[in-house]
Amino acid sequence: MWTSDNQKKGYMAITAHFIDESWRLRNILMRFIYVPAPHNAEVIAEKLHESLVEWNLDEKLLTVNVDNCNANDKEIAEIVGKIGKSKLLCEGTLLHMCCCAHILNLIVKDGLDVMQSATEIIRESVAYWTASPKRIEKFEEMAKYKKVKIKRKLRLDCKTRWNSTFVMLDIALPYRPVLERAKEKEKQYEWLPSSEEWAFVVDVVERLRLFYEITELFSGTDYVTANVYFPKICEIKMKMRQWEASSNNTIKEMTKSMTEKIDKYWSNIQGLMAIAIILDPRYKKKMLVACFAMLHGIEPSPYECIEKVDDIVASLRLLLEEYEVENDAYTPDEESMISTMKAHAIMSVFQNIVAQQMPATARLQGEIDQYLNDGLVPYVEKFNVLDWWRVAGTRYPTLRKVARDIFAIPVTTVASESAFSTSGRKLNEHRSRFTPHMVEVLMCSQDWLRNKFKDANTGEASFWTCLQDIQEGMQVHKKCTHTFLVYVLEIYNLLGNVLI
Repeated sequence: MWTSDNQKKGYMAITAHFIDESWRLRNILMRFIYVPAPHNAEVIAEKLHESLVEWNLDEKLLTVNVDNCNANDKEIAEIVGKIGKSKLLCEGTLLHMCCCAHILNLIVKDGLDVMQSATEIIRESVAYWTASPKRIEKFEEMAKYKKVKIKRKLRLDCKTRWNSTFVMLDIALPYRPVLERAKEKEKQYEWLPSSEEWAFVVDVVERLRLFYEITELFSGTDYVTANVYFPKICEIKMKMRQWEASSNNTIKEMTKSMTEKIDKYWSNIQGLMAIAIILDPRYKKKMLVACFAMLHGIEPSPYECIEKVDDIVASLRLLLEEYEVENDAYTPDEESMISTMKAHAIMSVFQNIVAQQMPATARLQGEIDQYLNDGLVPYVEKFNVLDWWRVAGTRYPTLRKVARDIFAIPVTTVASESAFSTSGRKLNEHRSRFTPHMVEVLMCSQDWLRNKFKDANTGEASFWTCLQDIQEGMQVHKKCTHTFLVYVLEIYNLLGNVLI
């Protein structure tokens, strides 16, 4: 949900995530819809269901990604009731997907809270030394005197974005000797953390770095994130286990609170994200066995880990059967047929005849077994899992359809810029002045044009300059709709065929 301070109104952003026919990851803002008060589960679910029906997507859902609050649990139940369990995959049991960025925000808040006093002192220091060009110059002179290299300039944070607070602290820490000298030489400068506060901030910032990097990774919109969630959560859990052994009692208490939060939320989606790991040909079952071993103690029984992995594979088998039911009768994938016919024409015809005569369940189980028994793809950091399934995945036609849907699932509900916000999502003062209809026109048009521009992959500076002109022009003119259409026409005239 987004809020508009000027109008005291709430808006719901509904974004569709899917993998298109060319196996490219896509995300498109379908609606930015005004939601009347009260913003309870019934009202939100009704507006969401109306939008899904309007776009003919109500029976094509795999998951609905929402923030983590009690109202959203009820909202998902309302959606399942309106659509009907029989029309959803696995009767809607997979529908509820929690936002990982929201989970990480809750966890990080504990880290920021324990060093709030020291953070405020450093914030005042940064504000003082960045207040004017003269002070900046004086600070740089003191840094030169103390032989401290200025790799990054001091930067004041935005209190509602925890990543900016992290960056502010991370930049300020190497300048400790400079700030200590400043306290001696500058009478007006009053803020300086104690030695204990400096040490504590260093300790906590290093721990928060992990969450900063993982949140950035999770918040990407141009690459698959479903197959990175499980290993990264394992990494966080392992680090927390190490932090519990800290000699600092405050760190111990912070870690305990963080662990409780991650345990509360992460189990809701580990099944679906574990399936994503199996569908990554670099990992399959072996990565899951290793992850479960790390998650469940120092030396868990290998049989327990294997049992958990077998449960995930069993869930994948059931999911595959659901996809088969949707297809009614088995028809070999056209792309698979063409590529295979070119290489092995006679054998391809024979195998497809046999496949059509084979019972569906046996064929599907054989498809999974074949995939799992095939060797792992060598690990490379910039591996494109969608390219692999587009080409090599034709050997597993039904599993390929599952992979296409699973890998479209984002692990956050927000893009990178919003993922670090601790204050929620708010419309700026300018957009808040428009009617709800015009707000939706602006938000959706910007997203659609951005997507079309990304396809064109050219004319970036001109495009975004024009898009800003739209909003500035609409602020001046009273007739918003007319102005909007005029500026859109100007964009198309400027870019010509780029957006056509």
